[in-house]
Amino acid sequence: MNARIAPPAANLDPDAIAQSARTVIATEAAAIRALEPRVDASFVEACRLILACRGRLVVTGMGKSGHVGRKIAATMASTGTPSFFVHPGEASHGDLGMIQPDDVVLALSNSGETDELLFILPVIKRQGIPLIAITGNPRSSLAHQADVHLDASISSEACPLGLAPTASTTAALVMGDALAIALLEARGFTAEDFARSHPAGSLGRRLLLHISDIMHSGEGIPMVAPGTSLTEALMEMTRKHLGMTAVVDAERRLLGVFTDGDLRRALDDEDVDLRGATVDALMTRGPKTITSDKLAIEAAQLMEKHQIHALLVVDQAQRVVGALNIHDLLRARVV
Repeated sequence: MNARIAPPAANLDPDAIAQSARTVIATEAAAIRALEPRVDASFVEACRLILACRGRLVVTGMGKSGHVGRKIAATMASTGTPSFFVHPGEASHGDLGMIQPDDVVLALSNSGETDELLFILPVIKRQGIPLIAITGNPRSSLAHQADVHLDASISSEACPLGLAPTASTTAALVMGDALAIALLEARGFTAEDFARSHPAGSLGRRLLLHISDIMHSGEGIPMVAPGTSLTEALMEMTRKHLGMTAVVDAERRLLGVFTDGDLRRALDDEDVDLRGATVDALMTRGPKTITSDKLAIEAAQLMEKHQIHALLVVDQAQRVVGALNIHDLLRARVV
């Protein structure tokens, strides 16, 4: 029975480990650089086939190529090219039904001789489905049967044994990324389009979340009338937990805002009679406001620019319809 024997940590040579890592990085970087001149007419034709596709891009590959293929399919799907992955081994046992005549197939194989892929090619070809291949062997069976072949060949693997797929999988992945981004730009895909595919991500929150989604409204808005005593205004601020209160007329039109900062300034002013003062005598007139249709990230930018921590939300007639503060933006993970 063979036993795996791990060398003791004391025998590890730090310099040798670092040099090994640098060699891997250099080898894979060279493999990537070699791809650049291969972005040629075949690459453009591959993009044309995918852009003309009325169905979806079906990505397939075995082993490590399959792992790379899954990532390429995910990248395509999130950047405007409807795509999914089909395992070639499962395809011959029923999953071929997932591939339809309006689709385009992107097959990955470093050798270009993967049995599971070659086995399903006749079915794909009989349906007239365009086939794009990414291989490391332009003379392989898969390359010859493909409508378009993209050359991802390498001079050597980063593995010193020349066995573990390393530089070859990196080259295939980069070629797939190049396709995805070229297609993204050709489609005019925008950051807003990307956000719609990633509503739970930070970009989605920044580009899709509106003020109306997070603002306090109705009874949650701190509001007082002009002539309200300072004590009553402070009680309203305490109840609503926003560190401010709007001062509005009978039609809820904004007259000003009274904040924690206004209170501190009043406390520092010896000429202010705090017992007899009314809120409209101490409020800030012409405060910064925002409308409910704006993006939440715009509120964050406004707060940062003017060094304030809360905003009132108004309509076109300057009626107060909502309020929010920095904590609302933090809870929504906008900032």
